[in-house]
Amino acid sequence: MSTDTDEDDDSTVRRQPTITLIENDDGWWTARDEERGVTTQGKTRDDALDNLDEAVALHTGEIEPEIDTWEEEKAVLEDLGLDPEEVKAARDEHDSLPDFMQ
Repeated sequence: MSTDTDEDDDSTVRRQPTITLIENDDGWWTARDEERGVTTQGKTRDDALDNLDEAVALHTGEIEPEIDTWEEEKAVLEDLGLDPEEVKAARDEHDSLPDFMQ
């Protein structure tokens, strides 16, 4: 059995992304991951790069988007096999999130 690896094999060779930073006329910064086609902006270079890190993580599925509405929360709870109405009732009764959601 061979242990040689092909240098072009993406599973063994990790490529560094090309990041482009541009200072815009309005003073804001734009950061772009050229390989993934993901672009963000920020008031500072660091903000733009931090935003790009988060956007790339969302793009690649490393993190999930935040839950901002009851409809989004309800869908997640249903996907987890939990009764959204039971969670809502427990929250209303205890005026807070159930322990497993804190």
